[in-house]
Amino acid sequence: MTLRKSSRYALYAAIEMAKAGDEPVTVAQVAGPHGIPATALAKVFQQLVRAGMAVGTRGIGGGYRLARPRGDITVLEVVSVFDPPRTPGADLLNARANGQPATPQAAALRRLLDEVDEGIVATLASVTLDTLVR
Repeated sequence: MTLRKSSRYALYAAIEMAKAGDEPVTVAQVAGPHGIPATALAKVFQQLVRAGMAVGTRGIGGGYRLARPRGDITVLEVVSVFDPPRTPGADLLNARANGQPATPQAAALRRLLDEVDEGIVATLASVTLDTLVR
């Protein structure tokens, strides 16, 4: 599984919000130390707000906070905003849709990769922001 930059940026943002507790976190506070372009990070924060994981406050003293307790938000939830989990067998379905028959080797490889993806998803679902911050 390869994460998009936006997923990685979102994880940094979520961890910083989790560490800050009730205090707001600004784009600059996250962007600077992690070397993230502020414009890209601002878009990531907005998507986290739309997904219901963060709450934004404008103005002086504003910034972003987690919308739920850090122990209730998993790494998988954050990553899934930008990288939804792949549908099992998706490559086989695409091959069939293109008129190509799925070979036994392709089916075996897909089953293996599906199993690996399931393990990754299970691991990401088992880790909360609280776990990462502690």
